[in-house]
Amino acid sequence: MATMLYKLGRLAFRRRHFVALIWIALLTLAGVGAASAPAAGNTSFSIPGTEAQKAFDLLEQRFPGMSADGATARVVFKAPSGEKVTDKLNKEAVEKTVKELGSGSEVTSVADPYAGHAVSKNGTIAYASVKYKVSGMQLKDSSRDALKEAAQHARDAGLTVEVGGDALSAAPKTGSSEVIGIGIAAVVLVITFGSLLAAGFPLLTAIIGVGIGVSTITALASALDLGSTTSTLASMIGLAVGIDYALFIVSRYRAELAEGREREEAAGRAVGTAGSAVVFAGLTVVIALVGLSVVNIPMLTKMGIAAAGTVAIAVLIALTMIPALLGYAGRKIKPAGEKSKLLGGGRTPKKPGRPNMGTRWASFVVRRPIAVLLLGVLGLGAAAIPAASLELGLPDDGSQPTSTTQRRAYDLLSEGFGPGFNGPLMVVVDAKDSHDPKAAFTKVGDEIKGLKDVVAVTPAMANKAGDTATITVVPKSKPSSKTTEDLVHSIRDKGADIAKETDSKVLVTGSTAMNIDVSQKLNDALVPYLALVVGLAFLLLIVVFRSILVPLKAALGFLLSVLAALGAVVAVFQWGWLSGLMNVEQTGPVMSMMPIFMVGVVFGLAMDYEVFLVTRMREAFVHGEKPNQAVVTGFKHGARVVTAAAVIMIAVFSGFIGSTEAMVKMIGFGLAIAVFFDAFIVRMAIVPAVLALLGKRAWWLPKWLDRALPNVDVEGEGLQKNADPDEERELVRA
Repeated sequence: MATMLYKLGRLAFRRRHFVALIWIALLTLAGVGAASAPAAGNTSFSIPGTEAQKAFDLLEQRFPGMSADGATARVVFKAPSGEKVTDKLNKEAVEKTVKELGSGSEVTSVADPYAGHAVSKNGTIAYASVKYKVSGMQLKDSSRDALKEAAQHARDAGLTVEVGGDALSAAPKTGSSEVIGIGIAAVVLVITFGSLLAAGFPLLTAIIGVGIGVSTITALASALDLGSTTSTLASMIGLAVGIDYALFIVSRYRAELAEGREREEAAGRAVGTAGSAVVFAGLTVVIALVGLSVVNIPMLTKMGIAAAGTVAIAVLIALTMIPALLGYAGRKIKPAGEKSKLLGGGRTPKKPGRPNMGTRWASFVVRRPIAVLLLGVLGLGAAAIPAASLELGLPDDGSQPTSTTQRRAYDLLSEGFGPGFNGPLMVVVDAKDSHDPKAAFTKVGDEIKGLKDVVAVTPAMANKAGDTATITVVPKSKPSSKTTEDLVHSIRDKGADIAKETDSKVLVTGSTAMNIDVSQKLNDALVPYLALVVGLAFLLLIVVFRSILVPLKAALGFLLSVLAALGAVVAVFQWGWLSGLMNVEQTGPVMSMMPIFMVGVVFGLAMDYEVFLVTRMREAFVHGEKPNQAVVTGFKHGARVVTAAAVIMIAVFSGFIGSTEAMVKMIGFGLAIAVFFDAFIVRMAIVPAVLALLGKRAWWLPKWLDRALPNVDVEGEGLQKNADPDEERELVRA
């Protein structure tokens, strides 16, 4: 592979005009496609195989036009101090608002609070339920605006009005965090390379790659039913790996120049060696993202595949456009150790014989590997302890900041009717095969009333055929509580007994039950997903490093860093440690998607650092250095750029911690702390310590397996053998 990529790098360097035109044409084509594509339609959201989804599907069949999974809004009214919502003027204002709420084109029904007995016992709080034809993510902005305007009109009449429910849920909008991340990346790259021009190449190619990827996703969004969150994930991951991959190739190019090679030859060797690492690092990220399909949530599968496509584009750009840009730059890109004139350095090479920070650190680790290993493992182990108390759930309005109308509506409902009113359960009774459907409906309602933690059970509402009915159950506890989850399981267990007696089926659904089912599905999928991703990457790394122990160490180190990161997330967002510093207003269960999302994203980035750092060690070892010296050499050439890449990623992810959205804040913190643990403790401390202890055994591979595996030559041994003798003699003289 190294030889093939070497030739590709030289070709791109020579034919730079052609390469640049190809990528500009692809960017233009994708942009035109995105601009001319039809607007994305309603993005469907389904969770195949869950009971809640089966109930929704059944309701669509038996209650045509009901839109069981449609968005809901609860407009909560509170009378001024000393008054009641049943007073004449207040009642007129509420009824006028209810009438206004029912005029929307996507509204299917509005429940009048006075007719539906939705007034609190003390008469101060009431709520109107609004039902829509489509889900919250599919709702038009005009419908949301109409909802907000109606609420404002009631406020103008003197009432306190807040709006809750998923009707106000919209696709997360990107703020300034990405711009801040790019700005920090630029500063780190300038410090790393000592050159504005060299620092600009990784940023430029990453932005082009993300532009092509996101534009393509936008162009195909309508045809493939892709949500806006798909492009958000693709841009985040694409930007991350795009900068990383270009960073390593430019860094290797400057190192080759420092050894005295001609620029075209240096570009070829940079792509042949660092480019090989880029290919395999990219493959690990693609495996992790495509592996999300194991969860069997269509939306998550599409997000993973789209992000994997953006990563593939980032790899191709790094292998072709970076050498082309290096060709354009010519002598403006200085060899490693020389500063750019733009930074005031002129040609000031480093003092010979002075080891850099990476060399000094690696030398320290190989002298004291046991102490460093124990300190690293014990530190991460201590950080991972809170993960044993991990509780998973999905965020609801109760986890929103108190400044939002959703949270204030949630609190008003809890005050007037109890916390369970924020997450009512819908029980669907399918009595099509029953000899007495009405008796079955009554039996289900009576049995549920006798369960613990039930506040209210509404009478069964049957369809026209009389074979299916819905029953609304209001729990005592809030939607995200463990008690409510236990109630859902109790109803389902009771339903299984009733089904035998009445020949009917009992299904529990609604947003609360759906959240519980999604959390369980994600939790069940975590181990198979982890086994698939780590297993495939383990096989891939055996091919890359031609070793059994190095890939095993890489996988175990990754698991340790992820567990430590999950422990930190639990400590902050579930236990409340440092919650004030992180501006976490409401603690509670960790978002159920967090573990699997963290495994997918962090695994890809962690393997990037592993491949880039350890391939330099493998290269030095293959070229004759002793094991411990090879570790030091790997750090000499790779530690600086790995550190820069990690700092960039931490800065980008940390930008999301300032978000007011609890979910976004949690993702930003989790990814930032995971990258910190993996890059600086696992890769920078535990990895060299383990390799120093293993010595030559680290690179052991059974002879039969060595013969069976393809020789991909990531370390560029083939380039060394095929080097031009005249060139090598010139290098020796130099």
